[in-house]
Amino acid sequence: MTTISTTTPSVQSGSSGRSSSSASSDIASQIQSLTQQVTKLTKQLKEIASGSGTTEEKKKQQELIQDQIKMLQAQIAQLQRRQAEEAQKNQEQKQAKAEGVNSPSAEHKIDIYI
Repeated sequence: MTTISTTTPSVQSGSSGRSSSSASSDIASQIQSLTQQVTKLTKQLKEIASGSGTTEEKKKQQELIQDQIKMLQAQIAQLQRRQAEEAQKNQEQKQAKAEGVNSPSAEHKIDIYI
């Protein structure tokens, strides 16, 4: 029987006061790490068929690995959503900076009639 051991890192929420660029690069590195784990598990899943053990043991191992892959994919999706939210937030902040003294916003518009 082949023994398969894997670990899955927990997804941390919140940026804990870090700058947005370091938080987004942290998320990107987490996504990359999780993607590598999915790749590793996929390879293990393919190797089960040629490994030793009964059909029932192989089927059980395949189910365990597939469950781990699903969990990792869910974590990746969660991180990608958070990354998209941060990108949108940064974009909104940049747009807010563009409005102001030299470029009128809807709130600070003056109508002039001649």
